[in-house]
Formats: sequence, C-alpha cells, structure tokens
Amino acid sequence: MLTRRLFCGCLPLAAGFVSSECVAQTQPAACDVFTSSRQQAETPETALARLREGNARFLAGRTVNCDLLAQVKATAHGQAPFAAVVSCIDSRVPVEIVFDQRIGDVFVARVAGNFVNTDIIGSLEYATKVAGAKLIVVLGHSECGAIKGAIDNVKLGNLTAALAKIKPAVEAASGVEGPRSSKNAALVQAVAEENARLAARQLVQRSVVLKEMVQKNEIGIAMAMHDVATGQITFTVHG
Repeated sequence: MLTRRLFCGCLPLAAGFVSSECVAQTQPAACDVFTSSRQQAETPETALARLREGNARFLAGRTVNCDLLAQVKATAHGQAPFAAVVSCIDSRVPVEIVFDQRIGDVFVARVAGNFVNTDIIGSLEYATKVAGAKLIVVLGHSECGAIKGAIDNVKLGNLTAALAKIKPAVEAASGVEGPRSSKNAALVQAVAEENARLAARQLVQRSVVLKEMVQKNEIGIAMAMHDVATGQITFTVHG
C-alpha cells in the first residue's frame, strides 16, 4: 500500500510547516516494509550492500523520509528483517539512523562494548535461523567508553564482569606504541577494532548453527567500525 511522504531534504519551518518546495509524492520502494518474500530474495551480499548504501545516504544528508506510523501498522503482525546488528549502547551510535533503515528492517542487540555472549549469540541464532536475516554485523565505534574502561581496568558492580569480556582485545592490541591507558587514542581505537573483530570470529567459533549457515552461504558475518566524529562506517567481511 502506497502512502504519502515529503521529498527528502525538506527543511522544517516554524509551527511544523515545510517549505513550499517540498511537494507530496508517493513514497519510494525504500519505504516498503520487509516482507518474507523480500527477505528471501536477499543474499548476504545484497544485505551488506543495503547497509553500505544506507550509511552513504546518512553521510550525504539524503536519508529516506518514510511514514513510520504506517510501518508500525504494516509490521504489527509479523517481521522479516534482512540483517542483525550487534552494537554498543553508546547514544551516538543509533543503528537504524546511521544505516538509514526503518521499522522492521534490522534486528539490533546492544550491550556496552558490543561483545558477544551466550545470550546475544542465541539471539542471533534466532534472528537468522528462525527469523531469516541474511547478515550479521558486529558494529564497534570510536571513542568507546567501555573500551576505555577495559583498558583502564575499571571496577564497578556488574560492569566489572562486562568489561572483562573485552580484555582479550586489550591483550591482542599489544603492539600499539604509547601508554597502556585510555588517554592513548591510538590504543583505544586499536582495541575497539580488535574487539569487534574477535566478536565476529566468536560467532562461528561458539555457534554450530551460525557456522553451518555461513558455510552454506545462507548468511554473512561482518565487523564494522563507526566513527562518532563523522558518522562513517567501514566494513570488514568475515563470512
């Protein structure tokens, strides 16, 4: 069902009005919710391309404006996301926004430091094997507070156990010059990248379900890094 939208790039004016240059048009296919048939037509490669294109639109200021309430109604009785993303809880990394995706497009699992554990891996098994997503992305980011906490060996309640999951990445980044503290920007970035890389590897190491799906090319796995200063996301494909 077609709904109405405003041209992308329209600037809001006072009292909620938009400039006269913005003319109502039928919304593009990008606003259509993912149905089972659309999801089944996706491949790991096309899913990755879709996320790349979405981030490119975000960076260019050309995000697709959709009727989100219409999507709420369209997805009320079912969902068929094309990808799943493991992300940090950082407020500067709103997954759907930086990838320019909408309601029903992606599963998102968020935890400080974007590491994976049994609960998250189980959630990803559901997202792919049961619900049909074609791609898993482990998304790290620059200036990550959890990474800094792990480097500085912070102790705080239950956060202590969470940061311990990042310690292997801290140890793996041993070749970085400078002080072993969060004040070393190069170290923070290196650990963040290694942490996302290790998490992506662990998905197939710790899950027979995901490993078999990757081997059959039913899903792909990638790690990516989000730059909180620019909004740009870079990818490394792992399967």
